[in-house]
Amino acid sequence: MPRLHAEALIFCVAWATLALTGGLLLGWQVGAILSVGLMLVIMPTSSLVLTRTDSLPIERLVRWGILAIAAAGLLACLYR
Repeated sequence: MPRLHAEALIFCVAWATLALTGGLLLGWQVGAILSVGLMLVIMPTSSLVLTRTDSLPIERLVRWGILAIAAAGLLACLYR
C-alpha cells in the first residue's frame, strides 16, 4: 500500500470542510458548487501547471491559492 502524503490529506480535508461549511450554512447548492466546481477548476489547473513548469512547489501554491480564494468567497457570502 502506498504511503499517505500529509499535505495531500490536509488539502483534501480542507476542501471537504469548505464544501461542507458552505453546504450547511448557505444551502446544498453552495456545497455542491464548492465541491464539484472546485474540482473542475483545480484539476485542470494543476495538470496545466505541472505540464508547463514541471514544478511541484508552484503547483502546490496554485492549488492552495485556488482553495484560499474559494474560502474568501465563502466568507464574503456569509458576511454579506
